[in-house]
Amino acid sequence: MHGWSCDSRYWRHQVPAFSSRHRVVTLDLAGHGHSGSSRTVYSMKAFGEDVLAVLREIGDGPFILIGHSMGGPVVASAARLSPEGILGLVAVDTLQNVEHPLSLEARDQMKAPLVADFPAGCRAFVETMMEPGLEPDLRDWILADMASAPPAVAVSAIDEMLSLYVAGETAALFDGSPIPVIGIYADLWPVETEINRRHMNSFEAIIVPESGHFLNLGNPERFNRALEQAIDRLQKTPMGS
Repeated sequence: MHGWSCDSRYWRHQVPAFSSRHRVVTLDLAGHGHSGSSRTVYSMKAFGEDVLAVLREIGDGPFILIGHSMGGPVVASAARLSPEGILGLVAVDTLQNVEHPLSLEARDQMKAPLVADFPAGCRAFVETMMEPGLEPDLRDWILADMASAPPAVAVSAIDEMLSLYVAGETAALFDGSPIPVIGIYADLWPVETEINRRHMNSFEAIIVPESGHFLNLGNPERFNRALEQAIDRLQKTPMGS
């Protein structure tokens, strides 16, 4: 599952690499990529319901749900709504601390530049997540692509995602869930392993060094090795354990 203001193209280095060994399905969330929508609110719960609708179309699992950035709360919402058949979750540079404290004021400060001038605000926001060594053409493509997202969709989605942290509901997505979580992280921000384990049935973190937030694009070989490792571990974990 892609992240905020992204789409399934952001998995372009993973789909061909994993399709020979796994059944790989990507989708564009409502309001993103090729998916239209008449919604006015783009909540993580509604996105999660969209994911479950796709899983029902696919048929029997088990499934491993993989979410990058905002895709993390999306797949967590899907698993919370209907955990049956879900073997595990892979959080890609997301959910570093499910108890992350965030005030209403801080949420609104983060949103304000996006509301005032979305293309400029988006570029400034996204640039803070990029490593210095990111290939310039890729950097430019990501910035231009994300800045061209529909502002109403993007502002609503980030408001809904951040509001989960304000309300303490991100952690609650995992409380009592039997589904294991493995995170694959850049080395930008700290990962609070013990905090996450207070809420998750199990949690492991794999760090991909010298990477930024878009590690699946910027460091695909190392990322793909980490993802294969995560998938292998989850496939060896009995469901519900």
